[in-house]
Amino acid sequence: AIILVHWLLTVWGCMTYLLPPSYAWGNFSVLAVGIWAIVQRDSLDAIVMFLTGLLLTVLTDIIHISISYPAHDLNDTKRFSLGMAIFSLLLKPLSCYLVYRMYRERGGE
Repeated sequence: AIILVHWLLTVWGCMTYLLPPSYAWGNFSVLAVGIWAIVQRDSLDAIVMFLTGLLLTVLTDIIHISISYPAHDLNDTKRFSLGMAIFSLLLKPLSCYLVYRMYRERGGE
């Protein structure tokens, strides 16, 4: 569910070309690592990389959104796109907590 929600919010965040391509590359690559963490349930490395990627995308999303946020010329589509990117950013700490719990369940210390 974490991957599906963040994938959908990232797709909606990239609907307009307001955010740079590095926003999409960063988020989709972390989601790919998340799929790897789902497929290999016994791997601690996959879940640690997914958690680290989520934590790093919190920082990069803040930078992308703050740099790309326009002062003027916000139509409804751009407002929706930025809103979904911000909503994804706000959900990431909860996702990090849930992924950390999965890490602990897999035997991480």
